[in-house]
Amino acid sequence: CECTLCESTDSLSFTYIKDFLYYSFYSSYIKILSGIVASRLIENMDPTVNPCDNFYQYACGGWLKKNIIPETSSRYSTFDILRDELEVVLKGVLEREKSGSSSSLTKAKVLYRSCTNESLIERRDGTPLLTMLPDVFEWPIATDDWDTNYGMNWRAEDVIAKLNEKYGKQVLISFFIGTDDRDSNAHIIHFDQPVLGLSSRDYYVCTGPYEEACVTYENFMTDLAKLIRTDRDLEVNDTNIRQEVARVMMMEKEIANATDTPEDRNNPVLLYNKMVTPPHNLSMLYNTLQFLTCYLICIGFPITDSEEVIVYAPNYFKRLNPVLAKYTKRDIQNYMVWRFVMNLVVGLSRKYRETRKAFRKAIYGTTAEPAVWRQCAIYVNNNMENAVGRLYVEEAFAGDRKDMMITNIREVFVSNLDDLAWMDAETKKAAEEKTYEWRTKIVFPFSQFSNCHKTLTNKELSLNIKVICIFNSRWITGAAVVNAFYSSSRNQIVFPAGILQPPFFGKGQPWSLNYGGIGMVIGHEITHGFDDNGRNFDKDGHLKDWWTSSSTKKFHELSKCIVDQYGSYSWDLANGQNVFNIFFFFNYKYKGYVAYQNYVKKHGKEAPLPGINLSHEQLFFLNFAQIWCGTHRPEHAVNSIKTDVHSPGKFRVLGSLQNFPEFAKAFQCPKDTNMVPEKICRVW
Repeated sequence: CECTLCESTDSLSFTYIKDFLYYSFYSSYIKILSGIVASRLIENMDPTVNPCDNFYQYACGGWLKKNIIPETSSRYSTFDILRDELEVVLKGVLEREKSGSSSSLTKAKVLYRSCTNESLIERRDGTPLLTMLPDVFEWPIATDDWDTNYGMNWRAEDVIAKLNEKYGKQVLISFFIGTDDRDSNAHIIHFDQPVLGLSSRDYYVCTGPYEEACVTYENFMTDLAKLIRTDRDLEVNDTNIRQEVARVMMMEKEIANATDTPEDRNNPVLLYNKMVTPPHNLSMLYNTLQFLTCYLICIGFPITDSEEVIVYAPNYFKRLNPVLAKYTKRDIQNYMVWRFVMNLVVGLSRKYRETRKAFRKAIYGTTAEPAVWRQCAIYVNNNMENAVGRLYVEEAFAGDRKDMMITNIREVFVSNLDDLAWMDAETKKAAEEKTYEWRTKIVFPFSQFSNCHKTLTNKELSLNIKVICIFNSRWITGAAVVNAFYSSSRNQIVFPAGILQPPFFGKGQPWSLNYGGIGMVIGHEITHGFDDNGRNFDKDGHLKDWWTSSSTKKFHELSKCIVDQYGSYSWDLANGQNVFNIFFFFNYKYKGYVAYQNYVKKHGKEAPLPGINLSHEQLFFLNFAQIWCGTHRPEHAVNSIKTDVHSPGKFRVLGSLQNFPEFAKAFQCPKDTNMVPEKICRVW
């Protein structure tokens, strides 16, 4: 209404015209948007399935039929589609030339360009790796005369130090400086068991579903060693190389068996072992601490002989010593450098990347690599998350923050505490205090934006890898992420900008869908503060037993019901393995559902969606289920059973709704149907 005609009318008439045009347009916009939302829901459904028999298939059958896992992906889901779309946005902003950007924003674009420069990568071939190897005391299997050139004065601690200090790679032993679990205001050195070359310790049985992974893992090592020797114009003796590879694999199996099992690591109280300088019988740990003493002095953070450290896996370090004693210096060096080089292949020429192709197929089921630009967008986002997050928010985020939903769901959780017969008054009071002390972070930490990437100026990716500085802000993630997080040590919930979009949340979609979407996520993250791990931390993030013994006992008794329920699920994609790896759901959708009911009481019932004959109570559950629409390749399903602390989307839906009587009421499910089991598990 900035036209001459409008300006010539009197002010009162002009106001009426503007209001009429605005509401007419807005009404049409809402109708169109409602139609789009309804169409999305209908397309994803399979209405031929009875929702009371299999609600996941009812909600996601259409989605599963029309979506095929890309050859570059190990799984495909609603989350992955949104992540793909986010990466397209990142591609655009990272490739765009824009004057006036801050230093870190410019550096993010420099890193991205160096990563996507395929012609340079092919010209450099394997040179970046070959020039790094002497710096880490060489890879014996891929060179000659290692025993005389390096072996005489070789020490494992020197290699551990070099790999960590210069390249950020930790082998044999993991260590970091982080929050003291029992004092969230203090920082302390932590020691832990390492990440293994294969996905988990279970893979090293090398039989059944894990056999192919072991075979291709050894072949990957063999082929890479041959390729390096060829590029160095050295003799390639297949028999000798395979013998050395076999010894490396034998040693790694023993290292894997020395690690604690996931079950042994499930209790954070038992993990916490504070020591004043590790004892000498933990020799690898003791010697590494001596390295840390020197290293921290060099960077201005000296430690003393009485320095306290936390050891998460003392039994691993006790078992490690006799394992290493069985192998030569050459064997140990072969293993440590292999664990370093296997992850560098991705940044080398195509012939180097081909050496890992069969291995990736065995672990993830993928038969092709993602486009280079996509890999680079992910890489830059992972390593410069604050700079990339700012670019993403400025480009794609509408700016709407739904703190209100968090407040509503928090109130539901607190009011629900009064109904818990199993929890006594003392524990309820402490739980309520913890709930009100949640630190909520939404969208993006602009005030904590970092300019630490000052030396990212060259055009070679392999050199840029060396100088990446990750800003340790008070946020536990960047903004360009389709996920949400809870930190026990900070009692903090984070909702990045990337997840605040449909189907999780949309300004124009019904609130039944918003509460069934992002409301469900909020409830889930809140529950992490009271699950089998988070319940051990108090309102200030301290590892502390704030429960009475009576409440603790009843908690474990009720939890067993859920453990047994999820443990009975058999996943066909994972060779029929049972789903044991759950973080308890504890009826988290209850909070979102009750919060939505409270919203309706305050604001009135919502208008029905066009073209879909479902109530908003039913739409709440439908959107909740459709968020978890997705499927896995069999190889990745086997992998995730052992590595993912959450259960697959299918069982998130079925397991939680089977324990929720309000779902059965909304869909009028009879007692003899699958979604209404005889025994219902309920904790929170």
